Amino acid sequence: MRIQTLLAGAVAALALAGPALAQDVAITGGQVLTGTSVIENGTVVIRNGKVVSVGTGAAPAGLRVIDARGKVVTPGFVAVDSGLGGTEVGSVRGSNDLSNSANTLTAAFDLSYGLDPWSFTLPVARLGGVTRAVVTPRHAGSRAGHSHDDSDFAGAGDGGYKTPGLFAGQAAVIKLGGADILVKSKVAMTAPFGEAGAAVAGGARGAEFVLFKETLAEVRAYARNKAAYDRAAMRALSLSRADLEALIPVAEGRMPLIVTVNRAADIQQVLRLSREEGVRVILDGAAEGWLVANEIAAANVPVLLHPITNLPSNFEMRAARMQNAAALNAAGVVIAMKGNEGSAHRARDLRYNAGNAVSHGLPFAAAIQAITVNPARIFGFDGQFGELKAGAAGDVVVWSGDPLEPLSQPSAVLIDGVEQPLQARNLLLRDRYRTGGEGAMPPAYGN
Repeated sequence: MRIQTLLAGAVAALALAGPALAQDVAITGGQVLTGTSVIENGTVVIRNGKVVSVGTGAAPAGLRVIDARGKVVTPGFVAVDSGLGGTEVGSVRGSNDLSNSANTLTAAFDLSYGLDPWSFTLPVARLGGVTRAVVTPRHAGSRAGHSHDDSDFAGAGDGGYKTPGLFAGQAAVIKLGGADILVKSKVAMTAPFGEAGAAVAGGARGAEFVLFKETLAEVRAYARNKAAYDRAAMRALSLSRADLEALIPVAEGRMPLIVTVNRAADIQQVLRLSREEGVRVILDGAAEGWLVANEIAAANVPVLLHPITNLPSNFEMRAARMQNAAALNAAGVVIAMKGNEGSAHRARDLRYNAGNAVSHGLPFAAAIQAITVNPARIFGFDGQFGELKAGAAGDVVVWSGDPLEPLSQPSAVLIDGVEQPLQARNLLLRDRYRTGGEGAMPPAYGN
């Protein structure tokens, strides 16, 4: 009986990812935070999974109505630098599809093949208002609870260098509802710089930058001479063909490169590299970004940051402070915020981090943008999600109060117009043990 109860709970949680049909819905009477503006007593109308209108007035006839009077309505939040759908238990290697240890395949690593729509992490994140995520590969520079031994990552293996190992693979955008969660694969390339990147390249920062430039030169040579490559009429290249192909969009400036970097001096060098090589970069981390905020803004480079980083955990983060988000925003930098611990098991903390940034000087409107509109814009999905406007995905969350306040809870979560169950495995376990019903405890506990 206990096994049956456990299976029933697991099936109930897994069913949260099951297919459902979009409904035609009007959400009325609430304070609507569109992502770019505020509408009092607003009405959001969703048809066929898309927002068709946002304004005031009565709901159109024939639509299901969600009464949001006294509540706050927001777009679904977007988690960046996330592990959602790609990992289940961080310490169990077989359940983690976010990192690749092969040093013969780096840039071409495509984590979208390992995404799990039935991951237990997704319903938990939805309860924090997260409806979309940018899932990124983990590497030696990944932080927020995803540090691993260097042997877990691409780079020099026992047999020496087979590839430069500078790249961790390609990110993907997902939605947190339905059986097919992949929105788009290969939205960005990822690479560690700073201490982690230097370690991959041989121990010095200068070595990594030179090696990076040489890698791009090889990629461009390959792109110009594919026929010669096929005839083995080119000099030997250090990258596999798959990696060379994957890096062509980066070298041509069509695919952004997410660069994990924290030290202000390293940020300056990454900006220089971007100028010299014509590479579009997105700064990830930037704990000391406030020191060079004007330079980042002048380069029109966005930042993915963890706004509560305030301790000098190493020499790359000596100047970390909780006013980082406010300073970057004031300088005109487009920022997006991360959740905690790799934004997988604690992706729901995204709104708490935004609230902490507000308490340290970031305007409330900017904090909302940093978890809705900005992530979508940074990754090329402007107007497609992360905002309540005509034509955008019907990703909407109705909150009991201020969405950045921990005590506020969602009363409705919609993804592509489909209302999601307000249930997750952690709540199922809570209820199981709280009620003390059959199957709550193993049989031996009753003897």
